[in-house]
Amino acid sequence: MKTKLLLVVFWLCLSQTAFALSPYLRADKLGAADLPTLMTQVEKKLTAEGFTLAGRYVPRGSAQHGTVVVTDPGMLQAIRNLGGSAVIAAGIRIGVQSDGTVSYMTPEYWYRAYLRSQYNQAETAVRSVETRLAKALGGGTPFGGDVAAGALATYRYMAPMERFDSLNSELAVAGSFEEAVSTVRNNLSTRVSGISKVYETVYPDKAIAVFGVAMDSQSRGDIWWMSKLGPVGLEHIAGFPYEIFIVRNKIYALYGKYRIALAYPSLTLGQFMSIRYAPEEILNALGRVAGASEVRLDN
Repeated sequence: MKTKLLLVVFWLCLSQTAFALSPYLRADKLGAADLPTLMTQVEKKLTAEGFTLAGRYVPRGSAQHGTVVVTDPGMLQAIRNLGGSAVIAAGIRIGVQSDGTVSYMTPEYWYRAYLRSQYNQAETAVRSVETRLAKALGGGTPFGGDVAAGALATYRYMAPMERFDSLNSELAVAGSFEEAVSTVRNNLSTRVSGISKVYETVYPDKAIAVFGVAMDSQSRGDIWWMSKLGPVGLEHIAGFPYEIFIVRNKIYALYGKYRIALAYPSLTLGQFMSIRYAPEEILNALGRVAGASEVRLDN
């Protein structure tokens, strides 16, 4: 009897971690229009369900794809309670295309990856976000590949590649939290390396902050590496913008071999090789924003 009970518990636990999640959901389609008009329509739907507008992201070089970024009060409170690197999960991203296609990040996929071992503590807030996104935009069809739910906390595309807590994600160390925030804000305002702010969430009392950033360099910006992936590059627009985050006096950005892989889990190794220089280019560019005294050389 005891053995049977243990087997039941084992299979119940396994069932909670073995199912697969896709990074994106396709929402109800809108009528074709210019991108700003469609983004405004999406924003109205989201605010009607209690979300707060945080920013817009349109990669330089593409007038047909953009992201609306919102926050959610309940999710922000959960993130604030967790503290530390959980702050990176503040932004909720919805992709919009000028043909009326709308997609959004799958909350459980991204929160399992970003919150890792702390996910269960925020699950009530995550479910609320899921429910209201579906109500605002439509339940959606999953797309973009899939990853086992239980693997997202320690996700990496393949064995040699980085995870969330890779040492390569640390950009710089400032004298204090306040100095770190000031450095990032100032450099984003002056568009160092062609990078500007999309949104920010800052909690001084917790010494945590996150900035969503648009990398608009003509030669090495977002559109440079996204275009190398063909149509799928911008189809996954709800995976961006990229984030810089601060914990105490350290400034981080998830290394590209993790962050890009998380947004594109279905890419083949050949496709990843086509953007093999992107992780180092991103590291160097965001390092300058973080005020790093040195930047690493390209591979």
